[in-house]
Amino acid sequence: MAESDWDTVTVLRKKGPTAAQSKSKQAVAAAQRRGEELETSKKWAAGQNKQHVITKNTAKLDRETEELQHQRVPLEVGKVIQQGRQNKGLTQKDLATKINEKPQVIADYECGKAIPNNQVMGKIERAIGLKLRGRDIGKPMDPLPQKK
Repeated sequence: MAESDWDTVTVLRKKGPTAAQSKSKQAVAAAQRRGEELETSKKWAAGQNKQHVITKNTAKLDRETEELQHQRVPLEVGKVIQQGRQNKGLTQKDLATKINEKPQVIADYECGKAIPNNQVMGKIERAIGLKLRGRDIGKPMDPLPQKK
């Protein structure tokens, strides 16, 4: 039992410095003092937010002068809606209730702020009886043929 002395410690392997320790400024300076060979490399865009990288398309977009916007309802159509609604004696709220839309939708269509929706336009056309799309804007709608 003399060989297994509890007070003696045998080290089988010593760990080298971790990656973070070997990259620290202190470790690099110590290696330079010892005259060891160092290799440094800069990682491109490491630790940066890559969404701000300038690409070829960015310059193309900068040269683009056209402002892209959604097409709005023409003011002419808004006036037709307003006149047709008033001829039927309806308020904006009444018309909105009749076509199952919010009153703000009717207000937006009348003042030309709305983005045209064919479903809504069709409902308004049927409710006021006037065409809002195509060449015949403001003309009465043709009555639907009756099925026999």
